[in-house]
Amino acid sequence: MQTAFTADQLDQPDVAHSEKIIRKCVHCGFCTATCPTYVTLGNELDSPRGRIYLIKEMLENDRPADEKVVTHIDRCLSCLACMTTCPSGVNYMHLVDHARAHIERTYRRPFVDRTIRRILAATLPYPARFRASLTLARLGRPFAPLFDAVKPLKPFGAMLRLAPVTLPAKSPVNAPAVHPAAGARKKRVALLGGCAQSVLDPKINEATVRLLTRLGVEVVVPAGEGCCGALVHHMGQEEPALDFARANIDVWAREIEKGGLDAIVITASGCGTTIKDYHHMLRLDPAYAEKAAAVSALAKDVTELLAELELPAPQDTGGLTVAYHSACSMQHGQRIVRQPKALLAKAGFSVRDVPEGHLCCGSAGTYNIMQPEIAARLRDRKVKNIESVAPQAIATGNIGCMTQIGGATKIPVIHTVELLDWAFGGEKPAAIA
Repeated sequence: MQTAFTADQLDQPDVAHSEKIIRKCVHCGFCTATCPTYVTLGNELDSPRGRIYLIKEMLENDRPADEKVVTHIDRCLSCLACMTTCPSGVNYMHLVDHARAHIERTYRRPFVDRTIRRILAATLPYPARFRASLTLARLGRPFAPLFDAVKPLKPFGAMLRLAPVTLPAKSPVNAPAVHPAAGARKKRVALLGGCAQSVLDPKINEATVRLLTRLGVEVVVPAGEGCCGALVHHMGQEEPALDFARANIDVWAREIEKGGLDAIVITASGCGTTIKDYHHMLRLDPAYAEKAAAVSALAKDVTELLAELELPAPQDTGGLTVAYHSACSMQHGQRIVRQPKALLAKAGFSVRDVPEGHLCCGSAGTYNIMQPEIAARLRDRKVKNIESVAPQAIATGNIGCMTQIGGATKIPVIHTVELLDWAFGGEKPAAIA
């Protein structure tokens, strides 16, 4: 794609990077076939190719974002299916991230939209605040239909509906600690405690610690670790996202100095995609660029680490039939496709692929709150495809997908690591017990 940026514009590192991305696009349209919003809405401007045109025009003309650009960029899930499909290697992720930061700097959103985004940014990344907000949301659930009649207020209704009926108790697994390996230590890893996941389903990290320590891995939960920054990053809040990244890098750098780390293990694939991109996010920061690159190189999804370990013979799990839902951040963001299914099969489960597995379920961080109508259509399509293979359980590696899919099906939705923990000597997940 031809561009017409000025020399002064190209002196700006972010603009120069985006210009190189735009020039790689050859208008082929392969991305339209796998873009969930284009498949759902049929609007060219709701496809990656259409959004690239909008971003190009906005950045080339060095103008503030307008309502049209914001509407179509906001509808992007950042599922990154377009990057998996693109034959030209267009890094759409970095381009849309730049566009969102530009929108945040130059566009004044309507009052209700600003308020919702402030609430999400002030609560979701902080476990204590998030827990308190979920308690309030559960009390407000009966009032959710009242918000549906006014379109700008629909995200409030979506927030209330997504609040779980019951909230798990706090888990000691998220407290700073060193969990020693059983027997000879084979590896030493840091475990990302996470923010939303640690509140919504602490059993995931509990299963991770149990399984890894049994396999000879020392697991460190460091003090001072926080949100990875993904939630605010995808809302275009660049500086808060970088602050989260720097804080985590400092924590993990201390652990590297203290006893070395073989990996930084992540059990929420959305976080994994962001942490693996720290090297890009902080590439212009002389104090953090090198440390960020080291952290990104160490970041691994738990299934990546498990694929490197010697696993014992599995215990009998009854040949449970499992539909594997590959989160977008797993298959498109991190390009982890083989390991989860191979591990589940090795554990004795009957693994079934889901039709249209490349399409997003509609969760996408805060998307199912900010764009509830599109998210609901994608969720229903995903659940229909999952139920078509008649599984006894659904396995996935992302808490957002678990919440989104679990709200529309009676089939138990379980984190992949919980099933693997059960198969290799742990307890049966409560959802299927």
